[in-house]
Amino acid sequence: MKTVSYPLRIPKKIIELAEIRSKKERVDKSTALKQLLYKGGEEYLIDLYKKGEITISKAAELLDVTIYDMHNILARRNIKVGPDKDLLLKSRKYAEEVV
Repeated sequence: MKTVSYPLRIPKKIIELAEIRSKKERVDKSTALKQLLYKGGEEYLIDLYKKGEITISKAAELLDVTIYDMHNILARRNIKVGPDKDLLLKSRKYAEEVV
């Protein structure tokens, strides 16, 4: 994953959280901050996916994971991937009308 430098003012409580994670995970504080930022981004993208505002492929691209990995991330949160029953029934009805 490509990285860039970005000036950022971080609330003290977030730094304290990063310090806790740093000690628990045995990583430096900078890595802990990046992990927290990534987790927040992951949660945000999952929320967008659930609302139908982003595709699974775009979410995977932004998280720098494969679509297969994205399916696993969603499955761990019990989020269905693909059309629901109503959409399948509508599609079937439409197909029958066309044929």
